[in-house]
Amino acid sequence: MVGTTLEWYDFFLYGTAAAVVFPKVFFVKADPLTGTLLSFLTYALGFAARPLGGIFFGNLGDRIGRKRALFMTLVVMGAATTLIAAVPSYAAIGVAAPILLTTLRMVQGFALGGEWGGAVLIVAEQDRGRRGFWASWPQAGAPLGNVLGTGVILLLSQNLSESAFLSWGWRIGFALSALLMIVGLWVRASLHETEAFRQSLARREATRATAKPPVVEVLQSSWKQLLTAFGARMAENISYYVITAFILVYVVDFLKLPKSFGLDAVLIGSAVEFALIPLFGSLSDRVGRRPVYLAGAIGIGVWTPFFFGMLNSRSYPQAVAAVTIALAFHGLMYAPQAAFFAELFATNVRYSGASIGYQVASIAAGAPAPLIAVAVLQHNGGKTPTLLAIYLGAAALLTLIAVLAARETRATDLVAEVGPEQAAEALAGSRAVPTSSGASMLQSPASVSSAGSNSAPRPEPTA
Repeated sequence: MVGTTLEWYDFFLYGTAAAVVFPKVFFVKADPLTGTLLSFLTYALGFAARPLGGIFFGNLGDRIGRKRALFMTLVVMGAATTLIAAVPSYAAIGVAAPILLTTLRMVQGFALGGEWGGAVLIVAEQDRGRRGFWASWPQAGAPLGNVLGTGVILLLSQNLSESAFLSWGWRIGFALSALLMIVGLWVRASLHETEAFRQSLARREATRATAKPPVVEVLQSSWKQLLTAFGARMAENISYYVITAFILVYVVDFLKLPKSFGLDAVLIGSAVEFALIPLFGSLSDRVGRRPVYLAGAIGIGVWTPFFFGMLNSRSYPQAVAAVTIALAFHGLMYAPQAAFFAELFATNVRYSGASIGYQVASIAAGAPAPLIAVAVLQHNGGKTPTLLAIYLGAAALLTLIAVLAARETRATDLVAEVGPEQAAEALAGSRAVPTSSGASMLQSPASVSSAGSNSAPRPEPTA
């Protein structure tokens, strides 16, 4: 969770700065909303690089281990974010400034593309029972990273003059990434490789198999699971960036309120979501991944009109409540997502499959969401809430279809390679479930409900 928090801090810090800083520092030749649109375009390009990172680091993680890949992602992300602090303004070097900024943003996206899969798998593959609960802790790193990123910008903007903040103050948050990277590396040095990966590696070496590259294998054998992950991400990813990034533009440029109005709401809402995510993850161990995920998708689709209505009241308590409730619905989807996606794929392609499914969806969901929202605001003004409610409603519908079409996965054994199909049958009653090695495990509904998983007791992993 600590490492994931630091990487999301870097990523979200850019998103906050894209809304309140970069239009005035790197896109000064455009009118305010166009400058914001260009700023969010560089933000979106970071998403475009994420699938490439997912493929690259997924291949490494499936071949040489989750831990090594995680170390690499943290170093790359920390270096890129620290360098953003040193990018000269448009006034200093002209068009080269936004080019440098965009390049470093894409490096950020590349690193984050490999981070998520490794972080959740290093937990999910070692869990002995409450996988939904434990795997949700790396997920909690996202709202916590947003709290830190938003908090740093809020603190600096309120304690510096406008000119000082735009000149050098905002750079402090990015420079801090160097220190945070060292902390993250120190924490991750204590990790052990997962038992599931070690067993997968041993099987591969024992058979001396010349396996296909993981990305090829996952595209050939697990494309249905990739589509499930893609669809499940639509409502979750689109809603998050509308709630946390676009709101900063909406508050300042449409409602004509101070930027602290939106920053405060995002800060408080993210802190509440951080606390809720482990609870929702635990709930998915009891009732299943699908019911929790579906509740979040339905909730975000229904809540969006109320969300904008409460913002339009210009009431601070209503704005905080609107964002907090919206992020709670997001948390219902995000909390079980780590375990759900990990359980969709076999061990030898799990890093690649989970990363590609997660990151490719970002291009269609999170990347264009702020761009679409700002464009709607620029051209439709007062109709923005209605149009964005339709947009999020359509995203929620896609997620509902994807999750309803998938099987429940909470009983999947990630080491014995018992997949969702066999696990679903096991949930119906006691029966022997064949594993990938030809052995079998005796399952019962009681054992499933008490453990939250069909995994049999196994020795603790060694270093």
